[in-house]
Amino acid sequence: MPFRTIAGHSRLLSLLARGVARDSVPPAVLLAGPSGVGKRLTALAVAQAINCLQPQSSERFERDACGECASCRRIARGIHPDVIIVEPAGDTGSIKIEQLREVIDRSQYRPFEGRRRVVIIDEADAAGDAAQSALLKTLEEPPSASIFILVSSMPDALLPTVLSRCPRLRFGPLTPNEVARVLVQDHGYSEQDARVAAAESDGSVGRALQSQSDDLSEAREAAQRMLEETARTSDPVRRISLARELTEGKGTPAEERNRLAVRLRALGSLLRDVGIIATRADRSMMANADLEKPLEKLASSYDAHRSMRAYVAVDRALAALDRNASAKVVADWLLLEL
Repeated sequence: MPFRTIAGHSRLLSLLARGVARDSVPPAVLLAGPSGVGKRLTALAVAQAINCLQPQSSERFERDACGECASCRRIARGIHPDVIIVEPAGDTGSIKIEQLREVIDRSQYRPFEGRRRVVIIDEADAAGDAAQSALLKTLEEPPSASIFILVSSMPDALLPTVLSRCPRLRFGPLTPNEVARVLVQDHGYSEQDARVAAAESDGSVGRALQSQSDDLSEAREAAQRMLEETARTSDPVRRISLARELTEGKGTPAEERNRLAVRLRALGSLLRDVGIIATRADRSMMANADLEKPLEKLASSYDAHRSMRAYVAVDRALAALDRNASAKVVADWLLLEL
């Protein structure tokens, strides 16, 4: 996973590549941001760039790993002796103090074969106060041949003393196009399934992978039908009939709410894109770019004001579902608001 293979975060990746090239990466650094956006991959890319046997440079990155040498391959497989990954133990979901003490002890010695030893602490917020305190002295006086990279989606759970010793690099969500590209290239998704999953991912590849593409595809199709029908008719009887389609399907009340929530999030995603078209904003921001043509037609009925009003109504409907409101009542109300 060289820097060039990671989706998004161009500025941060260039900054880290420059730091590696100039040997100015801080001895301890925190990669913070939403889960599933590439923080751990970035930490591994730093480790590869530092210890690559055949490093490369380009206009984008002053130093990058080749991704092919013996060192890069072993880092990718998690078996390089000088790249240590600490993560929550499977039985408890937490990082134990014994794990960090072992790493601290190993970090005091010179690298076995690499240029620098890189210690990656993934989900660092899973370490309790005692475990973090055990790490603190090492962060205050880090060994000269070691670099500590903390990865966290909940950095505020870290002790203030730990935070104060780690410069923070903030990772934001990926764009839908970036998520879709990763799903196609690395996870074998079709272009259609990737775009559907990306639209519901909130910029996280991890969340996209957790979703069921068949359910999302059906939800998006249902949401598109709702918008096309409501664009054609204001008849309340017809709209209530459409609401029944939104909630169709068997299950418990909780399952009905969950099913409706998936469809409403798809509806909100489409409305956001219609708003982008209606306001002539940058279309590269669209989450459903593959539906650009039909959404252009909807924009003639859902102008900027109406699409925004409808988007707010969807948000209120989702909030009502979170409060365990009846799925049928919520759907009826929403279809009359669109």
